[in-house]
Amino acid sequence: MKFSINQSELQNALTVVLKGIATRSTLPILSGIYLDARGDSLTLQATDLELSIQYTVAALVEEEGKAVVPGKLFSEIVKNLPDAAVHVDAEDEHAVITCDTASFSIKTLDAEDFPGFPHVDVQQEISIPFSQFASMVKRVARVVSKDESRAILTGVLITVEGSNLKMVATDSYRLAITETELPDAGEDFQAVIAGSFLQEIASLPRTDDPVKLALAENQIVVTYHETVFINRRIEGNFPNYRQLLPDSYATRVGMEVDRLVAGVKRTSLLGQSSSPVKFDINVASQTVLLSAMTQDVGSAQETLPCAGDGEDVEIAFNFAYVLDGLASVETEKVYLEVQSSLKPGIFRAEEGENFLYLVMPVRIS
Repeated sequence: MKFSINQSELQNALTVVLKGIATRSTLPILSGIYLDARGDSLTLQATDLELSIQYTVAALVEEEGKAVVPGKLFSEIVKNLPDAAVHVDAEDEHAVITCDTASFSIKTLDAEDFPGFPHVDVQQEISIPFSQFASMVKRVARVVSKDESRAILTGVLITVEGSNLKMVATDSYRLAITETELPDAGEDFQAVIAGSFLQEIASLPRTDDPVKLALAENQIVVTYHETVFINRRIEGNFPNYRQLLPDSYATRVGMEVDRLVAGVKRTSLLGQSSSPVKFDINVASQTVLLSAMTQDVGSAQETLPCAGDGEDVEIAFNFAYVLDGLASVETEKVYLEVQSSLKPGIFRAEEGENFLYLVMPVRIS
C-alpha cells in the first residue's frame, strides 16, 4: 500500500477516528487504526466493539492496499510532522512514513485480524442541520448522569413528532429539555443515545453538511461530512419526565441571565460544593435575595432586581446545578417558576428559544 496525503487533512481524519480506538482492551488490534487505500481515497476505521468510526478522505493512491497501524503512535507522528505531503508505504509488517526531511518506520498489525465495519439495516432516519444539532446537544448533554449503574440516565432522549425535534436529559436531580421546529424532519423518531457520544459529534468541526441519525435494531448510525459513526443504542424505558412538569406556578419572575449568573457565583463563594444557594423572592419589592451560609465559615447575600408576579417564596438549589442550567440559556432574560419551596423550580429561556431546565430543591434548614 502506497499513498500520499496532505498532513493537515490526515491529522483531521485521525483526530476524529482516534475517538473510536479501544484504550483498555486485551486485544492489541483494537488499539490500531485500519487504513484502506483504493481509487482516489483513503478510508480510516477504528472500533472498540461498542463504537465504530469510519472516515473517508481524498488521497493520491499509488498502490492500493490495507494496513493496521498503532493508533496513538501514528497520530502523534502525523501531528508532529510539518504541513506538507505525507507519504505512507506499508508492506509486510512495517509502514514507512516520510514527510519533508523526516522519516519513521513503525510496526504494523495484521489487517485480516481487524473487525469488519458493521453493516446495519437502517429502519428510521432524520436529518438535522449541524449547527442546530450541536447547540441542542450542548444544552442538554451536560445534565446526563455519570452513574453507569443506571444506563438509561447516561443518555439523551431524542424524539421527532411531526416537525418538532426534542432532546431531553436528566440525572434525576435536574432535567433539561430543548426543542425546535424541523420542517424536513421526515418520519417520527425516538431513541436514547449516550450523552458522551452525542457530545463527541457536536464537538466536530462545523460544516454546512447535516447530521443524519438513523436507527437500526440496537444501534444508532450517525453520518456527518465524510464520517460514519455506529454506536449501541441505550436500551430501556426513559423516565416519564412529563409528570414532573407542573401545569401552573405560584410565582414567576424574570431576571437578567448575566446578573443572575454573577450573583450565584459570588454568593456560592462562601458555600462548599454541596451548599445550597437560597432564592428569597419578594414580589412586592420586585427583588430576589440570594444567600448562602456555611457553618464556621460565614455567609453571603446579594439582592437582584426581578420582574414578576405571584406569591413571596423561599427556595434553595444546589448552586452548581443552577449555573449548569444558566450556561445553556442563550437569551438575555430567564424566568424562574416556583410552585412551593419543596417542589422543583423551573428556569425557562425567553420566548423564541424553547429551553427548560428543572431543578430539584434543597430543603431549607
